[in-house]
Amino acid sequence: MRRRAIVSSIRRSKWASLTVLALCEVAAMAVWFSASAVVPSLLEAYPLSAFAQSLFTSAVQAGFVVGSLASALLGLSDRVDPRRFFMVSALIAALANAAILLIEPTSIWVSLLRFVTGACMAGVYPVGMKLASTWAKGDMGLLVGLLVGALTLGSAAPHLFNAFGGLDWRFTLAAASVSALVAGLLVNLVGLGPIFTTAPKFDSGYVLWAWKIKALRLANLGYLGHMWELYAMWAWIGVFLQTSFLLSLSPELATTAARLATFGVIGVGALGALAGGLFADRLGRTTLTMLAMLISGGCALAVGFFFGGNPLVLTAICLLWGFTIVADSAQFSASVAELSNRELVGTMLTLQTSLGFTLTLVTIHIMPHLVDWLGWRYAFAPLAIGPFLGVWAMACLRRHPDSVKLAGGRR
Repeated sequence: MRRRAIVSSIRRSKWASLTVLALCEVAAMAVWFSASAVVPSLLEAYPLSAFAQSLFTSAVQAGFVVGSLASALLGLSDRVDPRRFFMVSALIAALANAAILLIEPTSIWVSLLRFVTGACMAGVYPVGMKLASTWAKGDMGLLVGLLVGALTLGSAAPHLFNAFGGLDWRFTLAAASVSALVAGLLVNLVGLGPIFTTAPKFDSGYVLWAWKIKALRLANLGYLGHMWELYAMWAWIGVFLQTSFLLSLSPELATTAARLATFGVIGVGALGALAGGLFADRLGRTTLTMLAMLISGGCALAVGFFFGGNPLVLTAICLLWGFTIVADSAQFSASVAELSNRELVGTMLTLQTSLGFTLTLVTIHIMPHLVDWLGWRYAFAPLAIGPFLGVWAMACLRRHPDSVKLAGGRR
């Protein structure tokens, strides 16, 4: 009886439920980058081509795209209890990630398991945002920012596991799998907020609203500009930092420092997401997104000029990049949630993320070629194209009449 009382108390409390949800998001998202985080260690023992290295991340992205499109087309995130959807997805992802430990890292089966992991993340990331949005009351940006911050911290966690796990890459994969397993169980403690609604009778035509309605289209275009930059940076910043640090530090120190710095660069985005949410709820969604994209795009242009230089200076530039590159992320989702019909928020969020992650497949795989063609000094510069185009899209949204729906009229 006491256990039931505690569970009931958590489910009725907004901040208790959101705290548990954020912890579950952090724990479940650890499997997303668990394999790509150990690529530097794997390269010391296995002959992996640049394409194979990219697959450790892009296979997850591809799986997420397929999973989220299927979820959007079937309206699963609006028709199924989101907690059950999250639980099943996290448990399957944990098993798929752990199964990598049973096979050779060079096997094609690794890519398949990473694909399955990504498909399951479609039941974790957008579903978590849907759960958070059911508690919103004038603080949509903050709540979705909390979830995106949790996603960011979860994505960074494998780099921390990797730093303290020595050269044994198995430690990172095992720790991430256990983390996702725990998340799948704990999510059942989360309550549904007072504005939770069930979807109307399913109509596949609903997914076209994301493009037909101009305000939604502009919000999604801004998100696409943001995603052009984000995951390519996350996927390759660790290799970039380690290669740079090796030019001025001993190999052992460079490796450890690069892993910790990579955790910091990705993890600081969690603070960026929270700060962005607070700022956007008070001063406006489009204001925040345009400012964040201008700064992160500038970092993409500038960071290469610090390659091979002082590790502390380079890390500081990357930390600024990591902070601003995520500060706007939640606000595109918050914008879509505010511009959509309440009963279709889950489907619209799932579709938005599927479009964005489809685009990341391009930039993640093009990065090794940019390094070959331009060198690390200029390789990240083309990523600035996305945020600068995103600024244009959000400026257009700011002038659209429907922008009064954003952040209670604070555009």
